[in-house]
Amino acid sequence: MATVDIKVPSPGESITEVRIAQWLVKDGDVVQRDQVLAEIDSDKATLELSAEAAGQVKLLAGADRTVAVGEVVARIDTSVAVPAASAPKPAPKQQEKPAEAPKATAAPKAAAAAHATPVAKAMLDEKGIAAEKVKGTGPNGRVTKSDVSAYVSGGVSADAIALNGWGGTREQKRNKMTSLRQTVAKRLVMAKNQTAMLTTFNEVDMSAVMALRDRYKDRFKEAHGVNLGFMSFFTKAVTEALRLFPAVNGQIDGEEIILSDYADIGIAVSSPKGLMVPVLRNAERMSLAEIEAGIKALATKARDGKLTLDEMSGGTFTITNGGVFGSMLSTPIINPPQSAILGMHNIVERPVAVNGQVVIRPVMYVALSYDHRIIDGKESVSFLYKVKEMIEEPNRIIFGAKDPGEVLLGL
Repeated sequence: MATVDIKVPSPGESITEVRIAQWLVKDGDVVQRDQVLAEIDSDKATLELSAEAAGQVKLLAGADRTVAVGEVVARIDTSVAVPAASAPKPAPKQQEKPAEAPKATAAPKAAAAAHATPVAKAMLDEKGIAAEKVKGTGPNGRVTKSDVSAYVSGGVSADAIALNGWGGTREQKRNKMTSLRQTVAKRLVMAKNQTAMLTTFNEVDMSAVMALRDRYKDRFKEAHGVNLGFMSFFTKAVTEALRLFPAVNGQIDGEEIILSDYADIGIAVSSPKGLMVPVLRNAERMSLAEIEAGIKALATKARDGKLTLDEMSGGTFTITNGGVFGSMLSTPIINPPQSAILGMHNIVERPVAVNGQVVIRPVMYVALSYDHRIIDGKESVSFLYKVKEMIEEPNRIIFGAKDPGEVLLGL
């Protein structure tokens, strides 16, 4: 009997173990070469485990089990003939799924959950939706992220809320922390315990940048194929401010300070699996359109669980936007080994004094958390004020943080 061992691939040099999120095949199934057998969670990303040969698969490790990198978790008997007709099987099942829907409601919850992708499972748990209530449109009837989104957008009945939400049963359930959540927890505690973290605040009048955005957003989308958001303005303002205050872009390594002559900006995004911070490389060289396109691509991959280890590694500075969830003010935690993070918040119309008169302006509170070991108070306050200046006068972003008149006069 000729066999091929399926080993756990390495997600990165520093990772020694991963968790089998779910098997996509059953023990004894006949599989094709390159068919995806399982999804694997590491502390950075979700990977796919594929068949290296065609044949009958023998599963050697259970789902939700932590395994070492390089461990043999499946074995394929290549002496078993693979029918040519077995490859297109998922398509007919997908087409016949509507006719089988009544049977799905009778399946146990655990069985239904086993046929959901990890991202979809996380969404179901977060929203308190029973997996068997969602019809899957993926291969072999698997429930995908889009299936859950469609179910939620279609509305949930009051009976469903009573059954799946607060039911007064006083029951508890325990869920094992994912590798990603464990890593995030350790890093956040480390940042609090091992840095001299302080936070400075300011407020930004968003009138000018909002007017500019409203004036050009349609032409911008037509020309570049992406929406013009506020994140690109803040990213460009941050990269220019980092050039003026390089310590904010620095890192401590032992008794040395590392100053980077580039700005790799981490953009914190929320995903069904938790907080992700993909990185825009050399953001200081990017146009607004390139930044918007880059953020959109990374955010989509984060929500679909497709970010690679390289896309989440490194970074010299991080921006997080709690305003999309309605946050008025917060003290963001530094993303180690970086030394600072900018927190954006919601935009609210507030009364402000302008030339001795009280007027209503759209205002955003911003916060800069920084490591006081490397960044002095003067640098942190000046950095944040420079960001404020450039957002309130967007032309300064174009002219290198200077007023256009200063550039014209050579000042």
